[in-house]
Amino acid sequence: MALSARSWVANEGGKHLVLVLWLGANTLVFMRTFLLYYCGQQYHYLHQMLGLGLCISRASASVLNLNCSLVLLPMCRSLLTYLRGTHTVTSRKARRLLDKSKTFHVACGVAICVFSVVHVSAHLVNVVNFSVGYSEEFPSLNVARYRGEDPRLIILTTVPGITGILLVLILFLMFTASSYCIRVSNYEIFWYTHNLFIVFYIILIVHVVGGALKYQTNFEAHPPGCLRANQTNPDKTEEESGQAEGDGWSCREEARFQPNSPEYIVLNCPSVSSFENHPFTLTACPTEKKETLGIHLRVVGDWTERFTELLLPDPGAESEILPMVQQRRYPKLYVDGPFGSSSQEVFNYEVSLCVAGGIGVTPFACVLHALLDGWRHFRLRRLYFVWVCRELQSFYWFAELLCALHHKLWKENRPDYLNLQLFVSQTDGLQNISEERYRPLSSRLMIGRPRWKLLFEEIGRTNKHKRVGVFCCGPKGISRTLHRLCNSDRYSGTTFEFNKESFS
Repeated sequence: MALSARSWVANEGGKHLVLVLWLGANTLVFMRTFLLYYCGQQYHYLHQMLGLGLCISRASASVLNLNCSLVLLPMCRSLLTYLRGTHTVTSRKARRLLDKSKTFHVACGVAICVFSVVHVSAHLVNVVNFSVGYSEEFPSLNVARYRGEDPRLIILTTVPGITGILLVLILFLMFTASSYCIRVSNYEIFWYTHNLFIVFYIILIVHVVGGALKYQTNFEAHPPGCLRANQTNPDKTEEESGQAEGDGWSCREEARFQPNSPEYIVLNCPSVSSFENHPFTLTACPTEKKETLGIHLRVVGDWTERFTELLLPDPGAESEILPMVQQRRYPKLYVDGPFGSSSQEVFNYEVSLCVAGGIGVTPFACVLHALLDGWRHFRLRRLYFVWVCRELQSFYWFAELLCALHHKLWKENRPDYLNLQLFVSQTDGLQNISEERYRPLSSRLMIGRPRWKLLFEEIGRTNKHKRVGVFCCGPKGISRTLHRLCNSDRYSGTTFEFNKESFS
């Protein structure tokens, strides 16, 4: 029977178009991640230690993340019913595609299983390489505690290893119980094992915050493969070594590594409410040197008012430090997180612009604390920091931090590293920051609102042919303006990449 092209397009075209787009997205994600870990300077030493296992494990993980985010959507019946409404999806062909939702769900599930096998296999190779290729030169890069450590011990004593085993077991149960013979003979087994997806996603969140794989943060000051002081390369002649040092391949400092670090937490206080959970940005992040974290809390609403009453003996007292010296019983707190957010990327640009509106400064306080601990090992070489507040008093929240960072940069002969601009939008009864210790802030305090176009033009002129990271946390009006300016083509040679800080 002759195949009609028109009929094939009508009946099969849409389905195959979605399939091609989905396969293309998976291929693109896999290749981009593979090349990032294969060629990226920040992963040079990690790639030397782990080889192709690193690239394959991370590339397959990216594909898994994509499909894990898609696999549930085709089975959301209420969503599909809403989309099938005549006022929502007007195209008859598009509505017919919704009937293939179960097929797409199965395709995503098969992709998750296949790439899980690839991911696990690559990580098994990585664990062996961590043990065999233990780096004496870069101890912080290792997952193994010593050379030759039993790879099985590494798996069973690390968060990624334990959670990985649980994920594989759950996925195996879900996959086998989804087979046709089990669904026909005992549907209840299929149903109950499939509901393990809730546990699967919870463990998956814990799995990705393990921080086993680290990237180099100072590859500009320490180019990969550079020669350190009193170090010679046995593969090069004396003349070639001298030329390498003359070409800038000598190390200015030791290589530093860090995992992707989180930025915010979710708090639950049963004494206030057993069911309410509220996100708070970390204003002091845990590091290798200190394990403590800090948040700033603004009292707005019933939950924060009650929470403040439980913490402070006098809610009206202006204090940012809990009165720990007094013998009081503090409420029990449950902390979920920390979780990642967009402000983590500030350090991954040479130039970044951080814009805060009022209490929206809290995500960037963590950035400032990190710079105060040491700015040299980050890629970031210039930070524009704009903070807009209605009242002058708001700037005192982080006045000490801003002044301490300002003095540190001046002392280290980098006064241009931080471009600080403070704006007060309300002028009623305005007073200047008169304290002598806050003089660096008073000289950068302006009245009114920022002239965003002029600021972008200034940054564009001084940073041509660069990518500038723009980070915003504040009112929607500010974020919309910044987003529009980032998409403007008037800044020739400079690309502004917009990042909006939001969490719930």
